[in-house]
Amino acid sequence: MRASSAVFWAQPLRDYIMLLEQGSRHFTLSRLLLLLLTALAGWWLYVPAHELLHAFGCLWSGGEVSRLELAPEYGAAWLQRHFPWISVGSDYAGQLTGFDTHSNDVIYLITVLAPYVLTLFPGMLLWTYAVNADWRRSDVWALTGFSFSMVAAPFISIFGDMYEAASIVTTRILRLLDGGADVQRWRSDDLLLLMRQLAADISGLDMVMLSAGLLLAVLLAWSLFWLGRRLAVATLVVLAQQRVRT
Repeated sequence: MRASSAVFWAQPLRDYIMLLEQGSRHFTLSRLLLLLLTALAGWWLYVPAHELLHAFGCLWSGGEVSRLELAPEYGAAWLQRHFPWISVGSDYAGQLTGFDTHSNDVIYLITVLAPYVLTLFPGMLLWTYAVNADWRRSDVWALTGFSFSMVAAPFISIFGDMYEAASIVTTRILRLLDGGADVQRWRSDDLLLLMRQLAADISGLDMVMLSAGLLLAVLLAWSLFWLGRRLAVATLVVLAQQRVRT
């Protein structure tokens, strides 16, 4: 049990170390430039896809969407032609600010987590293949750069979407224990902003709920990476077996 737990927590770091080792061993300036350019392209494509999946997750699960704010550099004006609820401009790269889950926490959870299907596939598949491939090939550098945003998203979002998803769970548990609890007090897609808002009159219960949400957010981020990697390894094994048979 301890060994499997250690692998669970250490795997992202192991992959990162392997990436650095492979990259330094086969480094050239042109390959580094390719890595950076594909990482930039991957981010540019991932941001609007991420925000749209928030909206589609809400709609698919039975909610309603009225406003998705997206920074103009991510094609907001073009996307607005196809999705009228998109608003050009945001304090963040993008943010779903107008949606109605009809007070249904399942719809809310799906809305928050829908974009992370891209982490599970194709993000982790491309990443796992690239990390273990021959780094003398330029396409491996390109795949690593392109998949980085999808793979890193859960970790980048620990204080954002991961906390918001975790807070749905922790406040739901609190509601079972105390039917009169104001669960909205601890639900947010920006934990740091929430902490600043609560700082003036923070209570012991606030500290417990924020801490529980953060711990669960960390666990959720690592779980997405672990699940995605397991699926990727299984897929690559099947593909390799099929190549051998043919």
